[in-house]
Amino acid sequence: MDSLDDFIDNLQEQIFEETRQAFGEKGFQRWRNPRFAGIMTNPDAHGRVTGSCGDTMEIFLKFENECVKEGSYMTDGCGSSSISGSFAVELILGKSVDELADITGEDVLNKIGRLPDEDKHCASLAALTIQDALTNYMNSGKPLEQR
Repeated sequence: MDSLDDFIDNLQEQIFEETRQAFGEKGFQRWRNPRFAGIMTNPDAHGRVTGSCGDTMEIFLKFENECVKEGSYMTDGCGSSSISGSFAVELILGKSVDELADITGEDVLNKIGRLPDEDKHCASLAALTIQDALTNYMNSGKPLEQR
C-alpha cells in the first residue's frame, strides 16, 4: 500500500509542478482555490458567451451606484477558463459601468500573470462575457436608480 500512496503523491506533485509552470504561482493558487465561482441569485446583469473553443462562460454582476458591488462566474471549460473567470471578476469589482466597457482580454491576462499560449483565448472569453453582461445591463430598460 505504501508504494501506491507514494506513486499517488509523486503523481500529484508532478501535476502541481506542471500546473505551476503553465499558470505561474498566482494562477496555480487560483486553480487550487477558485474565487467568485458560482451562480448569483438575482443579479443585476448576466452575460453568457461560448468561445470558439467550445467553453461557455457566464458572468453575474450586482451594481451599487453604477459600480460593480459583487460578481461571480461559471464555466464549463478548462482550468484556464476557470482561472480567467475568477481573475476577471476580481478585476471588475468596484469598477464603474464606463470602466467595464474598456476591459479587454489583455487586462484579464495581465491580472492572471500568464496562461499557456494555447489557452490565452480564455482571458478574451472572460472579457467578452463581461461585455455581454454589461450590454445586457445597459439594455435592461430600467431607469438608472432601479437597475
